[in-house]
Formats: sequence, C-alpha cells, structure tokens
Amino acid sequence: MIINYQAPGICPVCGKRLHIVKLSCDQCQTVLEGRFSSCKFCQLPPEQQEFIEVFVKCRGNIKDVEKELRISYPTVRNRLDGVIESLGYQIDKSAAADEKIRRQEILAALERGEITPDEAARQLKTVK
Repeated sequence: MIINYQAPGICPVCGKRLHIVKLSCDQCQTVLEGRFSSCKFCQLPPEQQEFIEVFVKCRGNIKDVEKELRISYPTVRNRLDGVIESLGYQIDKSAAADEKIRRQEILAALERGEITPDEAARQLKTVK
C-alpha cells in the first residue's frame, strides 16, 4: 500500500521554499531526478489551501463562502487578501477599494435575486 503525504512547500528548519527533487511513476517505475518547482498553490499553508477550495467551490461568491465557513464578510476578505499576498501579489488595502467591492457584491446579489431591494438598500447604507 502506497501512502501519499502532501509535500510541504516551506522548509520546517529555515522557512525557505522547498523544491521537489525526485518524481516517480507508480505504474512503470520511471524515476525523474532534478530540481522541480511545485505550484504556487501547493506552497500555501493548509488553511489557505482549504479556503481557496471553498472559494472556488462557491464560484467566488463571498456570501456563499461566509455561509460555508460560518465567518463574517470582513473575515472572508482578510483571508482572501492573505492568500493573494501569499501568492506574491499586491493588494489595494484602501478603505475605498473595500467599499467599492462590497457595494458591487450587494448589487450583484440583488441582480441575482438573492436579496430584496429593501435588503440591498439597508446593506448599502451600512457600507462605510
């Protein structure tokens, strides 16, 4: 029986990125040795990988991510920002950008029929 462990992306000793140096095929026993990079997502900590999985499953709908993970909108945004930064990208952390995104999400939910016009108006008033 072959047990497949998830390869860590970060060295537990020095904290630097690990590289894969050996690959093998269970079927034909071919072995490749060298210096291979793993994907960016594989190098994320397990909790960020789990968040990305839920985010994709929910098709990026933050409201659905909130429900599935039972966390608030700001927590979803913070976790998403953390993943974006971990992948090496910069994010606009200005309050204005967050407000604009939240307004767009409220209007999109209204358009999809997920909330009533009254609920959309109430939510839009609370966006600061």
